[in-house]
Amino acid sequence: MTIADILRNKGSKILSVTPGMALTEVARFLVHHRIGAVLVREEAGEEAMLGILSERDIVRALAEDEGSVKGLVASDVMTRVLHTVMPQMPVTHALAMVTDRRVRHLPVLDGGKLCGIVSIGDLVKARIDEAVTEAAALRDYVAAG
Repeated sequence: MTIADILRNKGSKILSVTPGMALTEVARFLVHHRIGAVLVREEAGEEAMLGILSERDIVRALAEDEGSVKGLVASDVMTRVLHTVMPQMPVTHALAMVTDRRVRHLPVLDGGKLCGIVSIGDLVKARIDEAVTEAAALRDYVAAG
């Protein structure tokens, strides 16, 4: 199974915020969309990714500023180093990436063009679905034999 298989099932809708969006607004955005991270781009349709902002980044900002994020904007706390994957990458390789690099979200680039984003949850679900399908095939094979 590949990243492209996940995007076919999940869809390729890409949510983003601008670098100047207040951190409290970003938090509300995450809650509203029930997501754990969002890409930071100058404009919603723009390809260039400036960073990614996760719930973890917001919690870190709260801890560092004694519980207040007043005056902070997305670009103040976003993670600037992005780890990306390509659609043809196997899910197992992407799982290794999120484990090794301690990230939870991977933007998907196809020929340098942003075409989606996958989370660790998407990757784990795909791997479980694959394992269930393999187990069912083995049961059918043994039962037929």
